[in-house]
Amino acid sequence: MTRYVALFGSINVGGNRVTMADLRWAFEREGLTGLETVIASGNLLFDYDDRPLDGLEDLFAHVMLERFDIKSFVAVRDRAAIAQAVEGNPFTGIGKDNLVHTLFLERQPDQTAFDKLAADQAMRGLEKLAIGERSIYIDFVSSVAESKLTSAFIERRLGCRGTARNVRSIARILSKMS
Repeated sequence: MTRYVALFGSINVGGNRVTMADLRWAFEREGLTGLETVIASGNLLFDYDDRPLDGLEDLFAHVMLERFDIKSFVAVRDRAAIAQAVEGNPFTGIGKDNLVHTLFLERQPDQTAFDKLAADQAMRGLEKLAIGERSIYIDFVSSVAESKLTSAFIERRLGCRGTARNVRSIARILSKMS
């Protein structure tokens, strides 16, 4: 069995409240094992045998809609991908851990679209961007809340959905995946 994490977007923000106990319960009913939540923002660790992951993110999103009436994007990653979200992030150790994020995407973004996003953002704000493997690294520099660089803006520009976690949260998730 391999250890994975499901990173849910839109959980415990904007009125979409779900207790972590209810989240674990919902996925226990789907037959998943080794369930553990990390931080109350929709991070669910689970064990899954070595079969293809195709459709798993869609299954998680479907369960969220059916059980909780929440439309959510879900990124499923293994330990190596979570480690890369910290170690491969060029802003880790430079920016503040609560301001340096990885936006986990549903697929690899197009380089041309990313370059345009980065160029446009450089004219709009202080944030720094870098492209990763099915992810974007962001240093919000001064404030996430006051930034004009929103997930919705990024999704429109790249044409794919994502969910973000800061380096501090990713490190906590990684420590639980060992």
